[in-house]
Amino acid sequence: MFRKLRIAVVVPAYNEEKLIARTIRSIPEFVDNIVVVDDCSTDATADEVGTVNDPRLILIRHEVNLGVGGAIGGGHRQALQLGCDVSVVMAGDNQMDPAHLPALLTPIADGQALFTKANRFYSRDSYKGMPMHRIIGNVVLSFMTKLASGYWHLFDPQNGYTAIHRTALERLNLDGIARDYSFENDLLINLNILRIPACDVPIPAVYGEEESTMRMRRVIPSLISQLTRGLCRRILLKYVVQSFSPIALLLMTGIGLLAIGGVAAAWVFAHTIGAPVASAGSVLLAALPTLTGLHFLVAALTLDIQESPDRPAAPAVAAPTSSAMAESSAAVPAARTGTSG
Repeated sequence: MFRKLRIAVVVPAYNEEKLIARTIRSIPEFVDNIVVVDDCSTDATADEVGTVNDPRLILIRHEVNLGVGGAIGGGHRQALQLGCDVSVVMAGDNQMDPAHLPALLTPIADGQALFTKANRFYSRDSYKGMPMHRIIGNVVLSFMTKLASGYWHLFDPQNGYTAIHRTALERLNLDGIARDYSFENDLLINLNILRIPACDVPIPAVYGEEESTMRMRRVIPSLISQLTRGLCRRILLKYVVQSFSPIALLLMTGIGLLAIGGVAAAWVFAHTIGAPVASAGSVLLAALPTLTGLHFLVAALTLDIQESPDRPAAPAVAAPTSSAMAESSAAVPAARTGTSG
């Protein structure tokens, strides 16, 4: 336990036979349960997990590869069934230093957030040795995720070292979150729609023997598409369906005015090529809607930034009582190994 909170660590693993055992053995003793999800690995990942003699360990094996998001979702469900208060995600490649786990859990234990995420880029030396194209790509991707998710105070969106309280996890539709490498980005979008308070925690990454299976040429187009759809879904659900906010009014009016201004500008340009000179009224017909539309969009963006849920709307979450934890523990199935499709 960590400050009266029952902690589960979810370890999604796909072809991690080289480092999975080392990762499991490094998890601190205060963690109550370790849920390893073997996502249909083609190597000896499951066998390596079996070499670790730890009573906290539960192995779930997928018969079909569900992607990193599917593996994490299955691990979170198991953590809820175990009665854990906080579910932490740590990759199976030993890249997430467990020594920083208390720092990730403290804001949740203090009632300051229901979701925390590691941020590798707080230090001045974070970008040292990183190629310029990767620095630019990370900044652009972070801004796009801020825009899509509405968490303007968060950075480093691809960092999967996260912790989430069960009260937030129970509200999430885990089946509705992307299962591929855009899982972390889509998770932030879904959390923001639910107005879950979240914060970054400065935690450096550990780079060593891990081998990435991510193929950027395939991932980036899919990620951009996912973020675009996520932005539209967030605006619709959060600012229209849940409550018709001024943000939605400003946004839709601004887009409409920009469209009118664009059409007017095209008409003026088409009819003033050559000798005729555009009149002041014609220019104003195009410029006024465009400038007003831009003003409305900036106002909508400003209000959206102010809406970013960086603080809980209620007092700190009370720790579960001993009797409640006992009941949760009694409900846990006796089987320690499971298989899912």
